[in-house]
Amino acid sequence: MSKSGSGVEMEERFKRRNYSRVLIKLSGEALCKTGGFGIDSEAVDYICEEIAACLRLGKEVAIVVGGGNLIRGNIFSAQTAISRSTADYMGMLATVINGLALQDKLEAMGFETRLMSAIHAHQVAEPFIRRRATRHLEKGRIIILVGGTGNPYFSTDTQAALRAQEIGAGAFLKATKVDGVYSEDPLKNPQAKRFEFLTYEDFLKLRLGVMDETAVRLCAETKTPIIVFDFARRGNLAAVTSGQKVGTIIA
Repeated sequence: MSKSGSGVEMEERFKRRNYSRVLIKLSGEALCKTGGFGIDSEAVDYICEEIAACLRLGKEVAIVVGGGNLIRGNIFSAQTAISRSTADYMGMLATVINGLALQDKLEAMGFETRLMSAIHAHQVAEPFIRRRATRHLEKGRIIILVGGTGNPYFSTDTQAALRAQEIGAGAFLKATKVDGVYSEDPLKNPQAKRFEFLTYEDFLKLRLGVMDETAVRLCAETKTPIIVFDFARRGNLAAVTSGQKVGTIIA
């Protein structure tokens, strides 16, 4: 495992940090079986159990969910005659579907939630309004943020970074299938090095590709730390929010 040049200072600064309000970015693929499609009930159960563990620690939780388990706008557009803008709007609608699945399960577990969308879907979701979202969090409600930014050509990573700034989240938690940021894809190169700490500048310079660069730049502007961690390992989410040493910190 390795650290960037300022890793020692960053470790001292961020160790034992306890985040009271967090934004969790889930990929759409987290809602289905590995390599699968659609929504798997066991996957949804697992996600909601991990989120529940955070809530029981008294955390304020916002969730941004992608739609890649149903459709990826850029890929779908490239494979069909459908324009990129239209395909991206289809992807935004997919995030609404995923958000509804999470909302229903969390409420069945006894938690109060609000689904907030950047695109109009009044029958199923509130519009995203920053002050209202913040108030929901203060009242202990989970907010599930869907519909992307409401605009094509922007990823849900960018949406998550934007919303993290708007709601004053202490950290952007990027839930992935690997245990941090590596110098190369560890599935392709077992010798790839894992970073414990990276500056925003180092991440962008190395072009590591774990997340959208626009999202990283947004977080850099407001110095919101990004933590990339393995969501598939039970208990990791609660550990991250409690300040335990999990994953890679980009800050």
